[in-house]
Amino acid sequence: MKLGSLKKGRDGRLVVVSRDLAWCADAGHIAPTLQAALDDWANVAPALELLAIDLAHETIPMMRFHERMAAAPLPRAYQWADGSAYVNHVALVRQARGAEMPESFWSDPLMYQGASDEMLGPRDPIPLADEAWGCDLEAEVVVVTGDVPRGASREAALGAVRLIGLVNDVSLRNLIPAELTKGFGFLQSKPASALSPVFVTPDELGDRWKDGKLHGELKVDLNGEPFGRADAGEDMTFDFGTLVAHLAKTRNLGAGTIVGSGTVSNRDADGGPGKPIARGGKGYSCLAEVRTVETILDGKPATPFLKAGDSVRIWMDDESGHPIFGTIEQEVVSA
Repeated sequence: MKLGSLKKGRDGRLVVVSRDLAWCADAGHIAPTLQAALDDWANVAPALELLAIDLAHETIPMMRFHERMAAAPLPRAYQWADGSAYVNHVALVRQARGAEMPESFWSDPLMYQGASDEMLGPRDPIPLADEAWGCDLEAEVVVVTGDVPRGASREAALGAVRLIGLVNDVSLRNLIPAELTKGFGFLQSKPASALSPVFVTPDELGDRWKDGKLHGELKVDLNGEPFGRADAGEDMTFDFGTLVAHLAKTRNLGAGTIVGSGTVSNRDADGGPGKPIARGGKGYSCLAEVRTVETILDGKPATPFLKAGDSVRIWMDDESGHPIFGTIEQEVVSA
């Protein structure tokens, strides 16, 4: 089934959404918010499934689902932790600045704790106070978990995945170096991220959800032009079971925890850095990566970071060419 939140108060209004994303049904009589549903998933999920069936059969009151009216499925979450499962992306970025990549990066996931008190809706603008901060998009996959006990195995962690979706993990690249120099991680360089219009249960995805990975072409357009077409299931060093277990190594995870994959990144067919779509490659899921490739090949980056007026679209189509999770479509605006 597909679940979303219409804008209402701080935590939204839970709705079940049709497979084609055209219609939705109010789920407030079952759970007022998605967080409430996740808190009591074992009891609530079967009722939501029945509601989804009734919606598909058009036997209940329903209304048009307009993505512009959607909040983030979880407008605020108890936890948002983003990994870096595509080590190719990490390797390229470090190569561009002449830094050696430790061997442990291939066996021990990188992860940071992001801000989750404000998750942007799929059509909310990206506010930018200063273009010198180097605003970047990052197209990623996310999962939402139920409760995960401390020290959970990969298999147990994977079994706790309740929902899957997409995120634009906005980064302020030019603020990152100074923060990392302090040795205490990201803070100001990681503003609010935007979530896809709906989150989807694993069973809804069929073979696309396999071995803890979402398989399919993650599409990114920048200012109306194709920018990224990487396959989310390829070159993913750490699956979501591994990422969730990594986060839960020393602490319990509460229901509603969001875990990100990190920027989706594919190497080129010849094993080298990815090529732009215009040159027959799969393109990129963030500006930092194309700037990295430009630095490696030409000695300096040529692609600018985002500025006011730029637009970003992120989505993944099903076999019929319809977005599975809806579309994240944002414009950068001066804050």
